[in-house]
Amino acid sequence: MEFNVTHILLDCGIILLATKALGMGARKIGLPQVVGMILAGLLIGPAFFSGNTAFHGLIHPTDMEMNVLQSFSQIGVVFILFSSGLETDFKEMKRSGIAATAIALAGVFIPIALGTLIALLFMGGLSAAKDSALLMNALFVGCILSATSVGITVETLRELGKLKTKTGTTVLSAAIIDDVIGIIVLSILTSFGGDGNLLKTCLNVLGFFAFTIIVGLLLRKAFTLLVRIYPHKRRTSIFALSMCFLFAYCAEEIFGIAAITGAYMAGLMLSGLGDSHFVDRKVIVSGYMLFTPMFFAYIGISADFSSFAPSLLLFVLGFVFVGILGKIAGCAAVAKFFRYNNRESLTIGCGMIARGEVALAVYATGQSMIAYQDGKLIGLDPLVATIFLIIISSILCPIFLKLVFRGQQTVDVHSEHRSATISSEALDHVMDQSTP
Repeated sequence: MEFNVTHILLDCGIILLATKALGMGARKIGLPQVVGMILAGLLIGPAFFSGNTAFHGLIHPTDMEMNVLQSFSQIGVVFILFSSGLETDFKEMKRSGIAATAIALAGVFIPIALGTLIALLFMGGLSAAKDSALLMNALFVGCILSATSVGITVETLRELGKLKTKTGTTVLSAAIIDDVIGIIVLSILTSFGGDGNLLKTCLNVLGFFAFTIIVGLLLRKAFTLLVRIYPHKRRTSIFALSMCFLFAYCAEEIFGIAAITGAYMAGLMLSGLGDSHFVDRKVIVSGYMLFTPMFFAYIGISADFSSFAPSLLLFVLGFVFVGILGKIAGCAAVAKFFRYNNRESLTIGCGMIARGEVALAVYATGQSMIAYQDGKLIGLDPLVATIFLIIISSILCPIFLKLVFRGQQTVDVHSEHRSATISSEALDHVMDQSTP
């Protein structure tokens, strides 16, 4: 079928309008804009209308047009992870130290274990682990549950006047470390999924991180010098984005590691420098003008509910349940071990349950691990479950936190916050207030 670029222009126009409108609507009712953007993709695309012969949605791209939109979405997810790396605060991580690291480890590996278990149960029982393709599919499902989006948690803790407390600092630090570990685990899984050679996979991962640190430190010095000569100039942002794209390319093409890991590490190597905040602001504006809304909308557009079976609904409910339970139980138990009191431990556990853009990034990166045989799905595609998890956890997180602090709600208007992932409120503020 002939490719028509004007159809892409129309699709992009509809996507941008829909994601912005529904993103603002979601924020008005206390949900992250991410939720509204995903819903926009579901409503304008063929997800709910695939069985309707008369109407296929506001946009119904051809296969070639879907490839273009997918390319835009992949660039969008690179922007998201690069920004997350830039926002990583090493001082915050160091301040919380061993406790935050242990909490983050529990917040990664307990949900992964529970997610893998429930995926195996829905793919024929524990015996399905004998099939390497199904086992990788199950591990991929579990890996999605490792991600944490702390934007909602930050806003809720700030409202309650608890953001700058020991508990609030621990939640922020644990969420940062949580995402770092989760991305490393995803990289290992995607790399291992290629040929099953564990030694080669480990060497690739070690080689990539050695490359990242050595080259990253050299580029960090070059960036510092560039900023000293040209402070707060667009050329510094262009340098940073070039580094991001090159790291993403090297990660995927040379080391067989997920491209988003390269983008995240590029941001990490530039974090904490004098102009990092300026660059991050430019990256957010650049990404959210086009590519990042494309990513969130593409997730919704590519969903298909035409074959949504009751058994899949049970999987979705189980996936969401263990995703929330794993974070609360695992993180709270470790916090209790480090002598946080009951309220503080429960706060930490509840503060870690929210999922957002990183969970979608993990899904988008690991789709190749979904098991197929002769073109037929034999494993589990967790897209619908991931969407439900983001929506439900975004609603429950502030509710749980306010219940934990019921009777102690004091507002600290001077609190400042930084999020390990992109806060929807901060994004919208940047988009509305930024100047070229």
